[in-house]
Amino acid sequence: MTAFVTMLFQLFERAALLIVFLFLVTRMPRFKEILQREKHSASELAILTSIFCLFAILSTYSGIHVDGSLVNVRVATIVSSGILFGPVVGITTGVVAGLHRYLIDIGGVTALPCFITSTFAGLVSVWIHRSVKKSQRWIYGIAGGMFCELLTMLLILLMSGSTEQGWSIVSRIALPMILGEINIGFIVLLVMSVEGEKEKIAAMQAKLSLDIANKTLPYFRSVNKDSLAQVCRIIKQEIHADAVAMTDTASVLAYVGFGDERYTVGKEIVSALTKKVIHEGTITFSNDASEHHLPQIQSVLIIPLKEREKVTGTLKMYYRKATKMTYSQQSLAIGLSQMISTQLEISRLEQIKEAASKAELQALQSKINPHFLFNALNTIASLIRRDPRKARALIIHLSGYMRSNIERTDELISMEEAIQQVKDYVEIEKARFGPRLEVTYQIEDVDLNIPSLLIQPLVENAIKHGALKANGAGNVTLRVQKMADRVRVHVRDNGPGIDQNIVERLYQNQMPAKKIGLLNVHQRVKLIYGEGLVVRSLSPGTDVFFDIKKVSQ
Repeated sequence: MTAFVTMLFQLFERAALLIVFLFLVTRMPRFKEILQREKHSASELAILTSIFCLFAILSTYSGIHVDGSLVNVRVATIVSSGILFGPVVGITTGVVAGLHRYLIDIGGVTALPCFITSTFAGLVSVWIHRSVKKSQRWIYGIAGGMFCELLTMLLILLMSGSTEQGWSIVSRIALPMILGEINIGFIVLLVMSVEGEKEKIAAMQAKLSLDIANKTLPYFRSVNKDSLAQVCRIIKQEIHADAVAMTDTASVLAYVGFGDERYTVGKEIVSALTKKVIHEGTITFSNDASEHHLPQIQSVLIIPLKEREKVTGTLKMYYRKATKMTYSQQSLAIGLSQMISTQLEISRLEQIKEAASKAELQALQSKINPHFLFNALNTIASLIRRDPRKARALIIHLSGYMRSNIERTDELISMEEAIQQVKDYVEIEKARFGPRLEVTYQIEDVDLNIPSLLIQPLVENAIKHGALKANGAGNVTLRVQKMADRVRVHVRDNGPGIDQNIVERLYQNQMPAKKIGLLNVHQRVKLIYGEGLVVRSLSPGTDVFFDIKKVSQ
């Protein structure tokens, strides 16, 4: 047992070195850019393949010698490479690593089995990459790696020539090698976390684009050389460029920043790269200094501006330091292209305001109340020993609740799913408050889709500010009622009743911070269905409802 633990510890120690090195690689800007791309060029695939081949070979050399075998994390490296980067990297790494293992120990008991399973591991990784959802690949990767190691053990038994010798090796290395494949999960999750950073980058750049849109909006209402110069000035300040210019398809409309004394508004476009962007309509980045009249300018990013899918001009951003176009710059370029193109199209200005409103509401909607999460976890912790079945059920409800909050919330869901969101939340609260809280559902069968997390915040508000403050047992009733031309969603509680002053402030969009959830739902309902919430104070209790108009088929 001591030998097994020591071997397992040494195996994880070697895997840790690999993971640390991989972590350092992911911090390098150049490699981070490669990891964040969905598709890779041939040169990038060659770099990734070389890295993982090197990792796999080093895994072999750093293996623990046991009776002519090597206990190592080679298979974990191969499986991880294919899961993360596809068939070219996975299969090549498997073949190269397997061939290397065979050549350094030709005739060895485990040489041929390791070659076969290393190659097979590359194929397994490709299947996982192509067939499994990205969020579940790390789990399948661990399972696939363990399967490959089991296959290795079987082949050693079959090819060793001596059952006694084969069993002597397998009995000592099988369990550590199989458990060592857990490292696949660590490797895959590490690299996927870097891929996930691009979503945060895109969100940050989208917010920056919206901020620029808000600041430049007044200047697009009357487009002239002065207003466009002010737009360029704002963009230059926000993105920290050295100079910014705007053109139409023939001439320069505005230029602000370094070397502006050399530019004349109305001057004909002479840059071949700008003409190419106008013709092809694609975002272009160049480190060719000849694209600028001043030698100090080293890089230029040119973004096509479109109206009704037709290129009507360009936005150009200049930098005095030569650099490569990063994912952050690419995201910002796309955002600016769409934003300015939309603003130039006067008939669509209202869409920009609506998009900004939706972005703000989505940000509010996606926040998870930390106090609720802490209370839920404490409740589950208290139930684990005395009622484990109920604790398990609450974990499932909490998982569903968190998934509703974390995943994309701009998609429509069925009424059944919306009610399940409510039930996930309610079951957790009922576990906390016991007989003090009762929730009644009166749900008629309706076939329609609504935005995610539209009903649950109303029930949450009714519980927190109504039912739990009632004299005696608190009760909340959720009712979904079919009417002639609409569906009405009711939430009623038996609490002390809402203050009429709060109702008036809700209708004026001036709610206090503690009731921002109610305002959030009111604004979303009004934005989507034309009319907001109807809130009535009863005696006792509060009644909140909104109507969803049926769409004729």
